[in-house]
Amino acid sequence: MERIRTKYFGDKAFYKMILAIALPIVVQNLLTNFVAMLDNVMVGKVGTDQMTGVAVVNQLIFVFNLAVFGGMSGAGIFSAQYFGREDHKGVRNVFRMKFIIGLIIIAISLFIFILFHQPLIHMFLHEGGSSGNIAATYDYAKTYLFIMLFSIPPFVVSNCYSTTLKEAGQTAIPMVAGLFAVVIDFVFNALLIFGLLGFPKLGVAGAAIATVLSRFVECGYLMFYTHRHSEKYQFIKGVYRSLYVPMHLVKNIIYRGTPLLFNELLWAAGITMQTQAFSIRGLPTVAGLNIANTINNVVNTAFLTMGVAISIVIGQLLGAGKKQEAKDTDRKMIVCSVLISVGVSAILVTASALFPQIYNTTGEIRYLASHFILVYALAAPFNAFTNASYFTLRSGGKTVMTFIFDSGFIWGINVPLAMILAHFTTLPIVWMFFCISMLDVVKSVIGFILVKRGTWLNIIVE
Repeated sequence: MERIRTKYFGDKAFYKMILAIALPIVVQNLLTNFVAMLDNVMVGKVGTDQMTGVAVVNQLIFVFNLAVFGGMSGAGIFSAQYFGREDHKGVRNVFRMKFIIGLIIIAISLFIFILFHQPLIHMFLHEGGSSGNIAATYDYAKTYLFIMLFSIPPFVVSNCYSTTLKEAGQTAIPMVAGLFAVVIDFVFNALLIFGLLGFPKLGVAGAAIATVLSRFVECGYLMFYTHRHSEKYQFIKGVYRSLYVPMHLVKNIIYRGTPLLFNELLWAAGITMQTQAFSIRGLPTVAGLNIANTINNVVNTAFLTMGVAISIVIGQLLGAGKKQEAKDTDRKMIVCSVLISVGVSAILVTASALFPQIYNTTGEIRYLASHFILVYALAAPFNAFTNASYFTLRSGGKTVMTFIFDSGFIWGINVPLAMILAHFTTLPIVWMFFCISMLDVVKSVIGFILVKRGTWLNIIVE
């Protein structure tokens, strides 16, 4: 019994270390998702068409967000190991590479959203059920999207700073920046969506403006704080004197980072296509999924953040050459993540009957949302394990393996099955959603095998 305890569970110092790293990230993500939930509920109070329009655009922006995450992550595996070696020049070069990647993502994203917004939005708008108006939903979606485009540059720059600080183990600063953004977003949402205190009543446009303002506040705080404390964060000294990055590092980041970037893009696109397959069942499905995703994103923060903590801790241990300690620490962090997810499941089960009642929408949509939340509760432990497995493989630079594990799985199994069920069967949407969600059981088995093999225990920095 003692052997099992020491193998899978850490001591007090271990959990204190995990808490110090993970808690600020959890709080930051929890605040962000909580305000996103409040945004969603506020727009949902205005009407179903408005809520569905915002949900469609957020699904599209989700792909952009994951592209940024993938671009920063590919370079970030080098930052974590450079920090483990206390190589500030190496971190500075990685930061510059992140900035260059970010500029490219900004240009491509704006090009796609401006030129192809109409077909992208219409992908999710289908007749079915008794709720929703397609024309009105499209108009609300277009209005929301074109304002949200202004949030893209500050979001990218914020990620350059916040990811680098997190890879240094400095997770509290991004948390504070997120807190400021949350306050701005919440206050201006209330003022501009409903027209309080003499402000104009702008509905979905107000929600978008509030988000844009919060992005600029978050970005400004991160830049100001990091440069103001350059003695502590030495990588930032002279970072903009040039955008020069040594060619050997560029090649390494491209070699190991490109699979991560494409993985995040393809994974997000896969989730979007999966959602599009669900939307074939009608607008009520999109609205129901939006409600379920809102609460799921908030409570799942607890265990999904453990993946980020794994990439930081394991990356630094590998950079310091401590392979055996990295393997032992990773095993205990995965167990911790799965145990947290069990608590998350209990919260989701409780919320399934109550949370949909908050929305000003139809009984049909509330019914679907409630059952989608129950499915999320069943899938949570498997989702936690696959998430931890992904970040474990990534921390050691096994980016091709993570690409196959993540994007390969969703495009090879999830999307084809969702399309088949949507177009060639009459399976009710709740059972269709259940079948696709529980594919994480299969993915968990694959993740277990890949992690246990230990081929991810690599030192990738010079």
